Amino acid sequence: MTDAYIFDAIRTPRGKGRKDGALHEVTSLRLSALTLDALAERNNLEGHAVEDVIWGNVTQVGEQGGCLARSAVLASELDERIPGLSVNRFCASGMEAVNLAANQVRAGAGQAYIAGGVEMMGRVPMGSDGAAIAVDPSLAMKTYFVPQGISADIIATEYGFSRDDADAFAVESQRRAAAAWEAGHFAKSVIPVRDRNGVAILERDEYMRPGTDMQALGALKPSFKEMGEVMPGFDQLALMKYPHLERIEHIHHAGNSSGIVDGAAAVLIGSKEWGEAHGLKPRARIRATAKIGTDPTIMLTGPVPVTEKILKDSGMAISDIDLFEVNEAFASVVLRFMQAFDVDHGKLNVNGGSIAMGHPLGATGAIIIGTLLDELERSDKQVGLATLCIASGMGAATIIERV
Repeated sequence: MTDAYIFDAIRTPRGKGRKDGALHEVTSLRLSALTLDALAERNNLEGHAVEDVIWGNVTQVGEQGGCLARSAVLASELDERIPGLSVNRFCASGMEAVNLAANQVRAGAGQAYIAGGVEMMGRVPMGSDGAAIAVDPSLAMKTYFVPQGISADIIATEYGFSRDDADAFAVESQRRAAAAWEAGHFAKSVIPVRDRNGVAILERDEYMRPGTDMQALGALKPSFKEMGEVMPGFDQLALMKYPHLERIEHIHHAGNSSGIVDGAAAVLIGSKEWGEAHGLKPRARIRATAKIGTDPTIMLTGPVPVTEKILKDSGMAISDIDLFEVNEAFASVVLRFMQAFDVDHGKLNVNGGSIAMGHPLGATGAIIIGTLLDELERSDKQVGLATLCIASGMGAATIIERV
Protein backbone atom coordinates (compact mmCIF):
# COMPACT_ATOMS: atom_id res chain seq x y z
CA MET A 1 0.00 0.00 0.00
CA THR A 2 1.24 3.49 -0.88
CA ASP A 3 1.82 5.89 2.01
CA ALA A 4 -0.15 9.15 1.98
CA TYR A 5 1.66 12.32 3.05
CA ILE A 6 0.63 15.85 3.98
CA PHE A 7 2.60 18.41 2.00
CA ASP A 8 0.86 21.54 3.20
CA ALA A 9 -2.09 22.72 5.29
CA ILE A 10 -3.63 26.18 5.41
CA ARG A 11 -6.71 27.86 6.83
CA THR A 12 -8.41 31.21 6.83
CA PRO A 13 -8.91 33.19 10.02
CA ARG A 14 -12.28 32.46 11.58
CA GLY A 15 -14.78 35.33 11.43
CA LYS A 16 -17.77 35.79 13.71
CA GLY A 17 -20.70 33.95 12.17
CA ARG A 18 -23.15 36.84 12.21
CA LYS A 19 -24.07 39.91 10.20
CA ASP A 20 -21.39 42.09 11.78
CA GLY A 21 -18.69 39.45 11.28
CA ALA A 22 -15.75 40.39 9.09
CA LEU A 23 -16.43 37.61 6.57
CA HIS A 24 -20.20 38.03 6.34
CA GLU A 25 -20.10 39.51 2.84
CA VAL A 26 -17.84 36.71 1.56
CA THR A 27 -19.73 33.79 0.02
CA SER A 28 -18.91 30.15 0.71
CA LEU A 29 -17.90 29.82 -2.92
CA ARG A 30 -15.48 32.74 -2.83
CA LEU A 31 -13.88 31.74 0.47
CA SER A 32 -13.41 28.18 -0.84
CA ALA A 33 -11.87 29.42 -4.09
CA LEU A 34 -9.54 31.81 -2.23
CA THR A 35 -8.35 28.94 -0.04
CA LEU A 36 -7.77 26.62 -3.00
CA ASP A 37 -5.85 29.33 -4.85
CA ALA A 38 -3.68 30.09 -1.85
CA LEU A 39 -2.76 26.41 -1.45
CA ALA A 40 -2.02 26.05 -5.16
CA GLU A 41 0.11 29.21 -5.23
CA ARG A 42 2.12 28.20 -2.16
CA ASN A 43 2.96 24.86 -3.73
CA ASN A 44 3.30 25.87 -7.40
CA LEU A 45 0.52 23.55 -8.53
CA GLU A 46 -0.15 23.90 -12.23
CA GLY A 47 -2.40 22.03 -14.63
CA HIS A 48 -4.08 18.78 -13.66
CA ALA A 49 -1.83 18.49 -10.61
CA VAL A 50 -4.26 16.68 -8.28
CA GLU A 51 -6.82 13.96 -8.80
CA ASP A 52 -9.73 15.65 -7.06
CA VAL A 53 -10.83 18.30 -4.59
CA ILE A 54 -12.76 16.74 -1.69
CA TRP A 55 -14.53 19.47 0.24
CA GLY A 56 -16.53 19.18 3.45
CA ASN A 57 -19.50 21.38 4.20
CA VAL A 58 -22.36 20.54 6.50
CA THR A 59 -25.30 22.75 5.61
CA GLN A 60 -25.55 21.94 1.91
CA VAL A 61 -28.32 24.31 0.86
CA GLY A 62 -28.37 27.68 -0.90
CA GLU A 63 -24.89 28.92 -1.70
CA GLN A 64 -23.38 25.82 -0.05
CA GLY A 65 -25.48 23.42 -2.15
CA GLY A 66 -25.09 21.94 -5.59
CA CYS A 67 -21.68 20.28 -5.08
CA LEU A 68 -19.86 23.31 -3.74
CA ALA A 69 -16.56 21.49 -4.23
CA ARG A 70 -16.88 21.50 -8.01
CA SER A 71 -18.14 25.08 -8.03
CA ALA A 72 -15.13 26.12 -5.95
CA VAL A 73 -12.73 24.49 -8.41
CA LEU A 74 -14.36 26.35 -11.30
CA ALA A 75 -14.31 29.65 -9.38
CA SER A 76 -10.64 29.19 -8.52
CA GLU A 77 -7.56 29.22 -10.74
CA LEU A 78 -7.30 25.43 -10.60
CA ASP A 79 -7.45 23.48 -13.85
CA GLU A 80 -11.04 22.74 -14.88
CA ARG A 81 -10.08 19.10 -15.42
CA ILE A 82 -9.90 18.69 -11.64
CA PRO A 83 -13.31 17.50 -10.38
CA GLY A 84 -14.85 18.18 -6.99
CA LEU A 85 -16.64 16.11 -4.36
CA SER A 86 -18.68 17.58 -1.50
CA VAL A 87 -18.92 15.45 1.65
CA ASN A 88 -20.98 15.76 4.83
CA ARG A 89 -20.15 13.95 8.03
CA PHE A 90 -21.46 16.82 10.11
CA CYS A 91 -18.73 18.30 12.36
CA ALA A 92 -16.09 15.91 10.99
CA SER A 93 -16.69 16.77 7.32
CA GLY A 94 -13.32 18.47 6.88
CA MET A 95 -11.55 15.54 8.52
CA GLU A 96 -13.54 13.05 6.47
CA ALA A 97 -12.42 14.86 3.33
CA VAL A 98 -8.79 14.52 4.40
CA ASN A 99 -9.22 10.87 5.38
CA LEU A 100 -10.98 10.00 2.11
CA ALA A 101 -8.20 11.65 0.14
CA ALA A 102 -5.49 9.89 2.14
CA ASN A 103 -7.11 6.50 1.77
CA GLN A 104 -7.51 6.93 -1.99
CA VAL A 105 -3.83 7.79 -2.29
CA ARG A 106 -2.97 4.77 -0.15
CA ALA A 107 -5.11 2.56 -2.41
CA GLY A 108 -3.51 3.90 -5.57
CA ALA A 109 -6.62 5.77 -6.77
CA GLY A 110 -4.80 8.94 -7.73
CA GLN A 111 -1.46 10.42 -6.73
CA ALA A 112 -2.62 13.60 -4.98
CA TYR A 113 -5.68 15.41 -3.65
CA ILE A 114 -6.71 18.70 -2.10
CA ALA A 115 -9.03 18.10 0.84
CA GLY A 116 -10.65 20.36 3.40
CA GLY A 117 -13.85 22.27 3.83
CA VAL A 118 -15.78 25.44 4.50
CA GLU A 119 -18.72 26.69 6.54
CA MET A 120 -20.18 30.16 6.42
CA MET A 121 -22.40 29.86 9.48
CA GLY A 122 -23.34 33.53 9.39
CA ARG A 123 -24.70 33.19 5.85
CA VAL A 124 -26.07 29.63 5.83
CA PRO A 125 -27.51 29.00 9.30
CA MET A 126 -26.86 25.68 11.00
CA GLY A 127 -29.89 23.42 10.67
CA SER A 128 -31.41 25.29 7.73
CA ASP A 129 -31.09 22.12 5.63
CA GLY A 130 -33.36 20.15 7.96
CA ALA A 131 -32.43 16.78 9.43
CA ALA A 132 -34.53 13.65 9.48
CA ILE A 133 -33.29 12.70 12.94
CA ALA A 134 -34.66 15.98 14.28
CA VAL A 135 -37.80 16.54 12.21
CA ASP A 136 -39.10 13.04 11.41
CA PRO A 137 -40.95 11.80 14.52
CA SER A 138 -40.51 8.15 13.61
CA LEU A 139 -36.71 8.47 13.77
CA ALA A 140 -36.56 11.10 16.51
CA MET A 141 -38.55 8.90 18.90
CA LYS A 142 -36.65 5.75 17.97
CA THR A 143 -33.30 7.41 18.75
CA TYR A 144 -34.48 9.46 21.74
CA PHE A 145 -33.27 12.55 19.89
CA VAL A 146 -32.26 15.61 21.89
CA PRO A 147 -30.37 18.71 20.67
CA GLN A 148 -26.58 18.67 20.97
CA GLY A 149 -26.48 21.06 23.91
CA ILE A 150 -28.64 18.67 25.91
CA SER A 151 -26.31 15.84 24.88
CA ALA A 152 -23.32 17.80 26.17
CA ASP A 153 -25.12 18.32 29.47
CA ILE A 154 -25.90 14.59 29.64
CA ILE A 155 -22.16 13.86 29.28
CA ALA A 156 -21.41 16.28 32.11
CA THR A 157 -24.04 14.62 34.29
CA GLU A 158 -23.02 11.06 33.45
CA TYR A 159 -19.30 11.61 33.99
CA GLY A 160 -19.40 14.08 36.86
CA PHE A 161 -18.23 17.39 35.35
CA SER A 162 -19.34 20.53 37.15
CA ARG A 163 -20.08 24.01 35.84
CA ASP A 164 -16.76 25.15 37.33
CA ASP A 165 -14.93 22.33 35.51
CA ALA A 166 -16.40 23.42 32.18
CA ASP A 167 -15.83 27.12 32.79
CA ALA A 168 -12.22 26.59 33.88
CA PHE A 169 -11.59 24.61 30.70
CA ALA A 170 -13.11 27.41 28.62
CA VAL A 171 -11.01 30.09 30.32
CA GLU A 172 -7.88 28.07 29.59
CA SER A 173 -8.87 27.63 25.94
CA GLN A 174 -9.18 31.39 25.60
CA ARG A 175 -5.84 31.95 27.34
CA ARG A 176 -4.05 29.42 25.15
CA ALA A 177 -5.52 30.78 21.92
CA ALA A 178 -4.52 34.35 22.76
CA ALA A 179 -1.01 33.22 23.76
CA ALA A 180 -0.65 31.19 20.55
CA TRP A 181 -1.61 34.15 18.38
CA GLU A 182 0.71 36.45 20.32
CA ALA A 183 3.60 33.99 19.90
CA GLY A 184 2.95 33.53 16.17
CA HIS A 185 2.07 29.84 16.37
CA PHE A 186 -0.54 30.19 13.60
CA ALA A 187 1.55 32.34 11.29
CA LYS A 188 2.71 29.44 9.12
CA SER A 189 -0.76 28.31 8.12
CA VAL A 190 -3.26 31.17 8.42
CA ILE A 191 -3.82 33.01 5.14
CA PRO A 192 -5.44 36.47 5.15
CA VAL A 193 -8.79 36.94 3.45
CA ARG A 194 -8.65 39.86 1.02
CA ASP A 195 -11.26 41.68 -0.98
CA ARG A 196 -11.13 42.00 -4.75
CA ASN A 197 -8.85 45.02 -4.43
CA GLY A 198 -6.34 43.07 -2.37
CA VAL A 199 -7.22 44.79 0.91
CA ALA A 200 -7.21 42.49 3.92
CA ILE A 201 -10.68 41.81 5.32
CA LEU A 202 -9.56 39.49 8.10
CA GLU A 203 -6.09 38.38 9.20
CA ARG A 204 -6.75 37.03 12.69
CA ASP A 205 -9.37 34.86 14.39
CA GLU A 206 -12.15 37.26 15.24
CA TYR A 207 -14.22 35.32 17.76
CA MET A 208 -11.67 35.18 20.59
CA ARG A 209 -12.39 36.81 23.95
CA PRO A 210 -8.97 36.76 25.66
CA GLY A 211 -10.18 38.62 28.74
CA THR A 212 -12.60 35.84 29.67
CA ASP A 213 -12.43 34.81 33.33
CA MET A 214 -14.40 32.61 35.73
CA GLN A 215 -16.40 35.56 37.00
CA ALA A 216 -17.56 36.55 33.52
CA LEU A 217 -18.56 33.00 32.66
CA GLY A 218 -20.24 32.54 36.01
CA ALA A 219 -22.69 35.31 35.12
CA LEU A 220 -23.99 33.44 32.05
CA LYS A 221 -27.19 31.45 32.25
CA PRO A 222 -27.14 27.79 31.10
CA SER A 223 -28.16 27.78 27.44
CA PHE A 224 -30.08 24.50 27.42
CA LYS A 225 -31.81 24.44 30.81
CA GLU A 226 -35.13 25.84 29.62
CA MET A 227 -35.02 23.75 26.47
CA GLY A 228 -34.50 20.64 28.55
CA GLU A 229 -36.81 21.28 31.47
CA VAL A 230 -39.63 23.44 30.20
CA MET A 231 -40.12 23.58 26.45
CA PRO A 232 -40.34 20.22 24.64
CA GLY A 233 -39.19 18.29 27.72
CA PHE A 234 -35.96 16.96 26.27
CA ASP A 235 -34.66 16.15 29.75
CA GLN A 236 -37.61 13.86 30.36
CA LEU A 237 -36.96 12.12 27.06
CA ALA A 238 -33.27 11.65 27.90
CA LEU A 239 -34.09 10.27 31.35
CA MET A 240 -36.31 7.66 29.73
CA LYS A 241 -33.17 6.32 28.03
CA TYR A 242 -30.84 6.90 30.99
CA PRO A 243 -33.04 6.16 34.01
CA HIS A 244 -30.02 5.82 36.32
CA LEU A 245 -29.61 9.62 36.14
CA GLU A 246 -31.84 11.44 38.59
CA ARG A 247 -31.74 14.68 36.59
CA ILE A 248 -29.74 16.43 33.87
CA GLU A 249 -27.27 19.03 35.17
CA HIS A 250 -27.24 21.93 32.71
CA ILE A 251 -23.72 23.38 32.78
CA HIS A 252 -23.13 24.58 29.22
CA HIS A 253 -23.58 28.09 27.87
CA ALA A 254 -22.15 30.27 25.11
CA GLY A 255 -18.87 30.73 26.99
CA ASN A 256 -17.96 27.03 27.38
CA SER A 257 -19.32 25.84 24.03
CA SER A 258 -17.87 26.23 20.54
CA GLY A 259 -18.40 29.50 18.71
CA ILE A 260 -20.47 30.00 15.56
CA VAL A 261 -18.02 31.26 12.96
CA ASP A 262 -17.13 31.41 9.25
CA GLY A 263 -13.98 29.81 7.86
CA ALA A 264 -12.26 27.41 5.46
CA ALA A 265 -9.22 25.12 5.42
CA ALA A 266 -7.35 23.00 2.88
CA VAL A 267 -4.79 20.20 3.07
CA LEU A 268 -2.54 18.98 0.23
CA ILE A 269 -2.16 15.20 0.30
CA GLY A 270 -0.18 12.95 -2.01
CA SER A 271 2.25 10.11 -2.46
CA LYS A 272 5.97 10.51 -1.92
CA GLU A 273 6.60 10.01 -5.64
CA TRP A 274 4.10 12.75 -6.53
CA GLY A 275 5.84 15.12 -4.14
CA GLU A 276 9.23 14.38 -5.65
CA ALA A 277 7.87 15.02 -9.14
CA HIS A 278 6.54 18.41 -8.01
CA GLY A 279 9.55 19.39 -5.94
CA LEU A 280 7.64 19.21 -2.67
CA LYS A 281 8.83 17.82 0.65
CA PRO A 282 6.32 15.89 2.79
CA ARG A 283 5.69 17.26 6.27
CA ALA A 284 3.86 14.29 7.76
CA ARG A 285 2.57 10.82 6.97
CA ILE A 286 -1.07 10.02 7.58
CA ARG A 287 -0.57 6.92 9.67
CA ALA A 288 -4.18 5.92 10.31
CA THR A 289 -7.80 7.03 9.94
CA ALA A 290 -10.99 5.85 11.61
CA LYS A 291 -14.69 6.52 12.01
CA ILE A 292 -17.37 4.96 14.19
CA GLY A 293 -21.04 5.17 15.11
CA THR A 294 -22.07 5.80 18.73
CA ASP A 295 -25.14 6.30 20.93
CA PRO A 296 -27.25 8.92 19.08
CA THR A 297 -28.82 10.44 22.21
CA ILE A 298 -25.74 11.30 24.25
CA MET A 299 -24.34 11.78 20.75
CA LEU A 300 -21.04 13.54 21.43
CA THR A 301 -18.99 10.76 23.06
CA GLY A 302 -17.50 9.59 19.74
CA PRO A 303 -13.90 10.77 20.34
CA VAL A 304 -13.41 8.07 22.99
CA PRO A 305 -14.47 4.93 21.07
CA VAL A 306 -13.02 6.15 17.76
CA THR A 307 -9.68 6.75 19.48
CA GLU A 308 -9.82 3.24 20.94
CA LYS A 309 -10.56 1.95 17.43
CA ILE A 310 -7.81 3.84 15.63
CA LEU A 311 -5.23 2.83 18.23
CA LYS A 312 -6.24 -0.82 18.00
CA ASP A 313 -6.30 -0.79 14.19
CA SER A 314 -2.84 0.79 14.02
CA GLY A 315 -1.30 -1.31 16.81
CA MET A 316 -0.62 1.76 18.94
CA ALA A 317 -1.21 2.79 22.54
CA ILE A 318 -2.35 6.12 23.91
CA SER A 319 1.18 6.60 25.27
CA ASP A 320 2.48 6.61 21.67
CA ILE A 321 0.68 9.91 20.99
CA ASP A 322 2.69 13.05 21.70
CA LEU A 323 -0.02 15.65 21.04
CA PHE A 324 -3.82 15.65 20.78
CA GLU A 325 -6.35 17.91 19.08
CA VAL A 326 -9.87 17.19 20.31
CA ASN A 327 -12.50 19.51 18.92
CA GLU A 328 -14.01 21.69 21.62
CA ALA A 329 -17.62 21.37 20.54
CA PHE A 330 -18.55 21.63 24.23
CA ALA A 331 -16.29 21.60 27.26
CA SER A 332 -17.65 18.27 28.53
CA VAL A 333 -16.65 16.51 25.30
CA VAL A 334 -12.97 17.23 25.85
CA LEU A 335 -13.14 16.75 29.60
CA ARG A 336 -14.56 13.27 28.98
CA PHE A 337 -11.75 12.46 26.52
CA MET A 338 -9.08 13.46 29.02
CA GLN A 339 -10.84 11.49 31.76
CA ALA A 340 -11.21 8.35 29.63
CA PHE A 341 -7.55 8.19 28.61
CA ASP A 342 -5.95 10.02 31.54
CA VAL A 343 -4.47 12.49 29.07
CA ASP A 344 -2.45 15.39 30.44
CA HIS A 345 -4.04 18.69 29.42
CA GLY A 346 -0.51 19.88 28.64
CA LYS A 347 -0.57 17.58 25.58
CA LEU A 348 -4.04 18.48 24.36
CA ASN A 349 -5.27 21.54 22.46
CA VAL A 350 -2.14 23.37 23.51
CA ASN A 351 -3.02 26.37 21.31
CA GLY A 352 -6.64 26.60 22.40
CA GLY A 353 -9.61 25.34 20.44
CA SER A 354 -13.11 25.94 19.16
CA ILE A 355 -14.39 27.40 22.43
CA ALA A 356 -11.99 30.28 21.91
CA MET A 357 -11.69 30.48 18.12
CA GLY A 358 -14.93 28.96 16.86
CA HIS A 359 -16.11 25.86 15.01
CA PRO A 360 -16.87 26.39 11.28
CA LEU A 361 -18.53 23.00 10.94
CA GLY A 362 -17.34 21.79 7.53
CA ALA A 363 -13.81 23.15 7.96
CA THR A 364 -12.92 22.28 11.56
CA GLY A 365 -11.70 18.74 10.92
CA ALA A 366 -9.15 20.01 8.41
CA ILE A 367 -8.27 22.96 10.66
CA ILE A 368 -7.32 20.80 13.64
CA ILE A 369 -5.21 18.49 11.48
CA GLY A 370 -3.25 21.50 10.25
CA THR A 371 -2.95 22.92 13.77
CA LEU A 372 -1.70 19.57 15.01
CA LEU A 373 0.92 19.37 12.26
CA ASP A 374 2.19 22.88 12.94
CA GLU A 375 2.49 22.18 16.66
CA LEU A 376 4.30 18.85 16.12
CA GLU A 377 6.88 20.76 14.08
CA ARG A 378 7.09 23.71 16.45
CA SER A 379 7.53 21.58 19.57
CA ASP A 380 9.66 18.92 17.83
CA LYS A 381 7.21 16.09 18.54
CA GLN A 382 6.54 13.11 16.30
CA VAL A 383 3.01 11.69 16.51
CA GLY A 384 -0.33 13.43 16.87
CA LEU A 385 -3.99 12.42 17.00
CA ALA A 386 -6.92 14.61 15.96
CA THR A 387 -10.52 13.67 16.69
CA LEU A 388 -14.02 15.13 16.73
CA CYS A 389 -17.44 14.29 18.09
CA ILE A 390 -20.17 14.23 15.45
CA ALA A 391 -23.89 14.97 15.43
CA SER A 392 -26.33 12.03 15.59
CA GLY A 393 -23.69 9.89 17.29
CA MET A 394 -20.43 9.35 15.42
CA GLY A 395 -16.71 9.90 15.87
CA ALA A 396 -13.76 10.41 13.52
CA ALA A 397 -10.00 10.40 14.07
CA THR A 398 -6.71 10.80 12.21
CA ILE A 399 -3.18 9.97 13.35
CA ILE A 400 -0.29 11.80 11.69
CA GLU A 401 3.45 11.29 12.05
CA ARG A 402 6.14 13.81 11.13
CA VAL A 403 8.65 12.85 8.50
